[in-house]
Amino acid sequence: MPVTHLRWGTAEMSILLSLDPAGPVRLLAVGEAATLPDPVREPARCALLAQRALPLAEIQTAGSGRLGTSGKRHTDGAASLALRYAGHDEEHGRHGGGDARTLRVRMADETIGLHVTVVCTLHEGIPVLGTETCVENAGDRPVTLEYVSSFTCSNLARHLGDGERWEDGLSLWLASNPWSGEYRWSRATLAERGLLDVGMVPFGQTGSKNRIAVTSTGSWSSSEHLPMGCLEETRTGRALLWQIEHNGSWHAEVADRFDDVYLALSGPTDREHQWRRNLAPGESFRTVPASVAVVPSGGFEAALAVLTRYRRATRRPHPDHQGLPVVFNDFMNSLMGEPSTEALLPLVDAAAAAGAEYFCVDAGWYDAEPPGTVGPGGVPGWWDSVGEWTESAPRFPGGLSEVLDRVRGAGMVPGLWLEPEVVGVRSPVAAILPDEAFFRRDGVRLVEWGRHQLDLCHPAARAHLDGVVDRLVRDYGVGYLKLDYNIDIGPGTDGPDGTTSAGDGLLGHNRAYLDWLDGVLDRHPTLVLESCAAGGSRTDHAVLSRLPIHSVTDQQDFRLLPAVAAAAPTAVTPEQGAIWAYPLPEHSEAELGMVMVSAMLGRIHLSGRPDLLAPEQLALVRRAVDTYKAYRPLLTGARPRWPLGLPGWRDGWIALALTTEDVDERHGTTLLALWRRDGAPETVTVPLPWTAGADRPHLMFGAGPEPTYEWDDRERTVRVALPVERSAVLLSFGADPGGTPP
Repeated sequence: MPVTHLRWGTAEMSILLSLDPAGPVRLLAVGEAATLPDPVREPARCALLAQRALPLAEIQTAGSGRLGTSGKRHTDGAASLALRYAGHDEEHGRHGGGDARTLRVRMADETIGLHVTVVCTLHEGIPVLGTETCVENAGDRPVTLEYVSSFTCSNLARHLGDGERWEDGLSLWLASNPWSGEYRWSRATLAERGLLDVGMVPFGQTGSKNRIAVTSTGSWSSSEHLPMGCLEETRTGRALLWQIEHNGSWHAEVADRFDDVYLALSGPTDREHQWRRNLAPGESFRTVPASVAVVPSGGFEAALAVLTRYRRATRRPHPDHQGLPVVFNDFMNSLMGEPSTEALLPLVDAAAAAGAEYFCVDAGWYDAEPPGTVGPGGVPGWWDSVGEWTESAPRFPGGLSEVLDRVRGAGMVPGLWLEPEVVGVRSPVAAILPDEAFFRRDGVRLVEWGRHQLDLCHPAARAHLDGVVDRLVRDYGVGYLKLDYNIDIGPGTDGPDGTTSAGDGLLGHNRAYLDWLDGVLDRHPTLVLESCAAGGSRTDHAVLSRLPIHSVTDQQDFRLLPAVAAAAPTAVTPEQGAIWAYPLPEHSEAELGMVMVSAMLGRIHLSGRPDLLAPEQLALVRRAVDTYKAYRPLLTGARPRWPLGLPGWRDGWIALALTTEDVDERHGTTLLALWRRDGAPETVTVPLPWTAGADRPHLMFGAGPEPTYEWDDRERTVRVALPVERSAVLLSFGADPGGTPP
């Protein structure tokens, strides 16, 4: 039988599959429909792409392994090479709040009864392909899976010109994600990242055995790297941007194959994460989802704009997405985990005066130990005793409700901090719940930094947390819970029955945690849940598609925060990204302006000591908050841009722009935040090529010595001068959302 082809998708995003009766289904190309080869007119081209392409699903099993000289790569799995096309079906309907189309490609190896379905999803008008793989054991013997891809794509260098080497013609964007220095993107060619054309294809080899691998192991999905990356054509700006949508272990690799380049994305694997899944006859496994955005030009920034639209289209609706309330949290550069009635009441009044609409009592409200007690590793004394989540009588002699009633009386919604997944080793809960409700390995309950990790696959663990949340909502009337998570429990657990691989046990808990979040929001649909994990250590779409607000960092130094705040929209939509604004009495007027501007293109999370500010300082903070409230509805549809490039950690000038289209005005609005840091020159010229020549700047907010700015109509650049270091300004262009005209 001859090879046939399947083309599926939209004009903006399509895929071309090769259906070979003598081999597995292969993805030949992905991109705009007009750029895909035509199998009728270009059969030789399609045959070459098929020779280079990986199977649509890469699968490795314990009983069959890999074929060929794959090295450490997750390619050439014998199980995937044995699959044959078994049919496909398409759907077109509502999905995730919008119109979407779905393709299911079925494959099978009937000799052992392995059935595989790859599911592809496209949302109307958004060139982002969502994928996942489902494996079913329809045979009569167990099958042990060691690797299953969520997405594979080859031929990523097919658009390069003649004589252009893929090692130089393709650049790879990756983001390291250190604690308190999150979202550190870097761009380098494949050669600069160590992937080279070693010249072995003419000698019958597939290429090098090398790869560029990015892996996260454990329960912090982004503690070292974001689960993202972007391949970009250096010359044209054509780009493919991906994200792995998982809150646990994941793996991505880029490597060469027959003089071209492939990408493989997955959740946990055996080689990297101690993951295996034994499928008994009749059982099935579903991978974690992944998504890829493809743009023909504009590079990383254009692809990120598309992915931002996809993130909005695929998240759970919540009223918070429209309201974007200003939250005060008593932790950062404020009470730092030592709340009490005496300390909180002045902060409540000051937060209300500053314009806060929610007030969250952070860590320590449950701590019955004397203030200043130090626990394991230098943390507060309560660190290894948490788990009951009941109020501290010594800290709140009149009851916690006294403080929360004061919050409500000041016109704010009360909230509490919670670290739901952990139980301290000294907590009574550690003795009440069964061993099976915790992470274990070899029958031993795990301990990390004085805490046990709950396994939400066990009904007792989930019932405990449901009871805690429902009690806090019922008894205290809280409308906000900050869900923190401050340990990384490692590769995983043997599971409630002790027979699971560590990686699969973690995967089970990861999915159970997401299901628990869905359950909480189903019961309490207006409750605002904030995602946090030691700052931005769990920044992934699995969580962000469920929770409306996300803490992006723990950075305490206002001088360093702009580099984090300006880069955060690469991973978090602006309307979800909570940025600290911690005004302190020792700040100068310009420094207070810098503190506030850092949060004004995201979600303002007030903290610091507004209760100790001088009246003119508090008035400045209130002016910033009032300005923010006037334009914040624009954030929900805004596109992030970086006119000075993505911020480097030590850059003197940093710029972040958000642009949005105003349908009534027929042109867009641009909000531009600029920070001048230590050592930077007084002036900077910022290109804004997307603006109209008549879009003169308007001052939205600034503090300290007055800034100056000159607009060049012809070049569409603005030259800004900030007279002092450690200062910032917020400007608008186009349809004016409110502010001070020049």
